[in-house]
Amino acid sequence: MNYFVTGTDTDVGKTLVSCALLHAFAEQGMRVVGMKPVAAGGCDENGRNDDDRKLRAASSVQAGFGQTNPYCFTHAVAPHLAARFVGVSINMERIIESYRELAAQADVVIVEGAGGFRVPLNDRQEISDIAVELGLPVILVVGMRLGCINHALLTVDAIRAKGLELAGWVANVMDENMEMLEGNMEALKVRIEAPLLGVFPHQAIPDAKDAAKRLDVALLAR
Repeated sequence: MNYFVTGTDTDVGKTLVSCALLHAFAEQGMRVVGMKPVAAGGCDENGRNDDDRKLRAASSVQAGFGQTNPYCFTHAVAPHLAARFVGVSINMERIIESYRELAAQADVVIVEGAGGFRVPLNDRQEISDIAVELGLPVILVVGMRLGCINHALLTVDAIRAKGLELAGWVANVMDENMEMLEGNMEALKVRIEAPLLGVFPHQAIPDAKDAAKRLDVALLAR
């Protein structure tokens, strides 16, 4: 019962949703661990990424930093550019090996992507290829703001084109003053052929434990 979390864009709440999923499955008594294969930006002086720290805090299985976050770069740019800046090439085999080590220790692994679904990893591969190589169903985080319908449907098309299962989606309200929020929600419900797992209202300081209460992970088993 492992999943790949992607988003309609960068900064739409992938980490919040990933942590909420970890909390929700942990509440069911499962051993859970989060993974951020590639992170660009948000690193501290020790090279530890903020998203990875949040995932680790929400995990019941404590693994090594090299397992949960194999690649961490300082520059907040597309991963292939951040890697090129420091003379590194992102290797898919290293990501796969780390994932397998985590999967051997946990009942649930939540793998969080970086940026959007088609962000480049290197000269040949994209973030989407991580989900393909790991054979994971995808959970889509839709940042509810102007333009979200187009971004969401294009991402759904890209997921399907990769031959991946869209297990469900989460609506995260980014703009507290978004006009016709309910109308946008209805348009997405009609067009996305996957269950809506939950709606996260706008929060100035997001709380993953509170957000977990708004998720219906039972829908993932259907």
